[in-house]
Amino acid sequence: MKRILRSFFINFIAFWLISSLLGAIDFSGRMEILILASLLLAIVDLVVKPILNLVLLPLNLITLGAFRWIINVIVIYLVTLLIPEFKVKPFIFPGLQLYGFVIPLLHFNLFWTYILVSFILSLVSNLTYSLFK
Repeated sequence: MKRILRSFFINFIAFWLISSLLGAIDFSGRMEILILASLLLAIVDLVVKPILNLVLLPLNLITLGAFRWIINVIVIYLVTLLIPEFKVKPFIFPGLQLYGFVIPLLHFNLFWTYILVSFILSLVSNLTYSLFK
């Protein structure tokens, strides 16, 4: 139970950050949808993700662990299927120029948005877990 609650809070924070900073997640402005999606992702991570990891282990070994993001994409896609009000949507990154470092304007279609959301969710989860250990 403690693991589910920890995962729920981390998912909630990550989803809220992704929604507010990137606009890649749409939950119709209702916090109960975001809470439900975070709880469902925690449960799916606990139940479905280990099965997917086991089934797709050969691909994960061949890609040296990079396929783990695709497994996260599948898990996030399952959450969007189960909660219709929770959507991952394509977005446009306006670009960034900072001290001579330039990131141009980027258009993310739905697939790459799922990959980016998966990456950011994994990054926030790993940083949060490492901070509280």
